[in-house]
Amino acid sequence: MKIILDAMSGDNAPLEILRGAIMAKREQPENEIVLVGDEALLKKVADGNNLSLSEFEIIPSKYTVSMEDPPLSVIHEKKDSSMGIGLKMLSQNEGDAFVSAGNTGALLAGAMLIVRRLKGVGRPAIGAILPLANPVLLLDSGANITVSEQNLEEFALMGTVYMNKIYGVESPRVGQANNGTEATKGLPLQIAAFERLSANEKINFVGNIEGKDIPFDACDVLVTDGFTGNMILKLAEGMGKMMLHTMKDLFYTNALTKFTAGLMKTKIDDLKLRFDSSEHGGAPILGVRKPVIKAHGSSDAKAIKNAIYQASCFVESNINGEIEQLIESCRSKFGK
Repeated sequence: MKIILDAMSGDNAPLEILRGAIMAKREQPENEIVLVGDEALLKKVADGNNLSLSEFEIIPSKYTVSMEDPPLSVIHEKKDSSMGIGLKMLSQNEGDAFVSAGNTGALLAGAMLIVRRLKGVGRPAIGAILPLANPVLLLDSGANITVSEQNLEEFALMGTVYMNKIYGVESPRVGQANNGTEATKGLPLQIAAFERLSANEKINFVGNIEGKDIPFDACDVLVTDGFTGNMILKLAEGMGKMMLHTMKDLFYTNALTKFTAGLMKTKIDDLKLRFDSSEHGGAPILGVRKPVIKAHGSSDAKAIKNAIYQASCFVESNINGEIEQLIESCRSKFGK
């Protein structure tokens, strides 16, 4: 398996990207990882930090898509960037998956216009795992500000396949983010989507989910528009960090609390892992022809390693093939 890695994008590039690639290669030596970036710079950074790149092929690139660049720059003025070249390689079957910690809008635009959509998918979506006690796949978490009820149905179908294949959930429970649990709550979009999701027998729809219930294992897949989803995601990440900081302050108040913290170290470490978004690696862009993984912009080496692992699991699970079959079966039975 060949994973293409954007080595130039992200807040901590290229050093943490290189470290993550080395960690991933160490854990999965059978996978080939191709680095795309400024070859001279990558070698200079590696040499300066005693890192060996001997096991990696480097594909040179001229530019880097910055966080300030417009989304379409990846297919126009910066098509020769590390992101643009990586996506083009993926579209031409020169790799099995692509991982980048770069500009979300540009990565999404490139995934849609270079890699292209899966058959039957109206809009691809970014699927982020909420860092809660039990993993919840949030679709969409930032790609589509406005959506239709059909888009939400597609998100539910894609999320169902993903949670089944990657997390082993037998029949993933799908919920719709809303301001009330009743079928009549919400805007016209949410009301229409409730009816559509309820009617689709391929979806284990458990109804509307209020914000207060999201952390309490209310569903396995949560569907909503990208604006709302991104707000939910950022709030969950922020609350997780706040809770961990609060615990740290509590346990390190005095000698007695420090002693107590020592006795509870294993439990505290387990809690940290639950709320650590880097444990999940990145967010897949579901609905495009080949796996594209969006790593967090602030990803460290561990997060990059996990994003690469996530990409390899995506490929091995044939998620895209199952998504196409499921959407096609629903369209033939229920129509558009």
